[in-house]
Amino acid sequence: MDLTCTPEEEEFRARLRTWLARELPTLPPRPDPLDWPARRAYDMDWQRRLHEAGYAGLHWPEDAGGQDATPTQHLIFLEETEAAGAPYVGAGFVGLLHAGPTIAAEGTAEQRARWLPPILSGDQVWCQGFSEPDAGSDLASLRTRAVRDGDHYVVTGSKIWTSHAEVADWCELLVRTDPEAPRHRGITWLALPMDAPGVTVRPLRTLAGSTEFAEVFLDEVRVPVTHRVGEENDGWRVTMVTLSFERGTAFVGEVVACRRTLRLLAKRARKTGRWDDAVLRRRLGRLNAEFTALWRLIQWNVSEAAHGLRHGGTGVPAEGASVFKLRYSHARQELYDVAAAVLGPDALDLTREWTRERLSSLSYTIAAGTSQIQHTILAERVLGLPKGR
Repeated sequence: MDLTCTPEEEEFRARLRTWLARELPTLPPRPDPLDWPARRAYDMDWQRRLHEAGYAGLHWPEDAGGQDATPTQHLIFLEETEAAGAPYVGAGFVGLLHAGPTIAAEGTAEQRARWLPPILSGDQVWCQGFSEPDAGSDLASLRTRAVRDGDHYVVTGSKIWTSHAEVADWCELLVRTDPEAPRHRGITWLALPMDAPGVTVRPLRTLAGSTEFAEVFLDEVRVPVTHRVGEENDGWRVTMVTLSFERGTAFVGEVVACRRTLRLLAKRARKTGRWDDAVLRRRLGRLNAEFTALWRLIQWNVSEAAHGLRHGGTGVPAEGASVFKLRYSHARQELYDVAAAVLGPDALDLTREWTRERLSSLSYTIAAGTSQIQHTILAERVLGLPKGR
């Protein structure tokens, strides 16, 4: 891993700063964080601006529509956009950080040409249809059934915690195509158009009041076989590609934001006199070390992914993805626990972003694979311990 900035990369940083300074003042006011249709419009407007300026899919390979940037350029982009207060991917999260990289790694040439350009240009939003009422952490227990009927699959079942379903155009959908096969086989990865007949979306309201998750009901929905990514019954392997991206590189921008939040907390603590609390200072210091270490792990994961994509591999982060997901989930929760200690009574105000982020942080040890799942992955794949029954 070589992340030393070259003269060309420093020139890239300067050019990006100039563009951000010119573009950010022209953005409209941020919409209500609970209004997802408005947030989709806002987020996709920003994605289109990035695309037009040549910053969309910066680290994606050129044959996937990206810029084939170096890992260092990718990290520079994340650092500079966060430092400038630029919007994050928002409603484009699943397409840009999950489905898009998976299609780039596993899709056919036709599928890449069909789905990746609209993701990068901000014209289409994806959601994630993985979890079910009885298949969350134990994803291999999913029951949503897809029966082959000529050139289509007929899909029946339901999904839950479907990210951004109410504003999505497409869904990365896991279905069971062979109910007689062992649990981890007989699963297939499909791209589902959300406007297909038989698709019903019911938003779920979170503790923070937002509706970025939904239930999705599928009643004999016909999905063309050409929408299958990977081979039939090979969906578990394709899913591991998706989850590796989700756990390994999808939270990169959020770590940058957490480091910024930590600095703001330290500044707030000094201003309010809470800095005199030695216990609080130690907690802030330890979190600073934690997020610095996470940033180094991100550098490794991003470099690993970029190296693989350039040299004929999948570009999929491996064990580092689970290490990162495990540590980041708990560090984020502790960060907002410390924020509550710094903010005092203000931490109870649900109209404040700090409070909403604290409530949201509670889900991170569950989302993208629970901490228990990450422990199991590391025990079996890294330490070589026997598989649990």
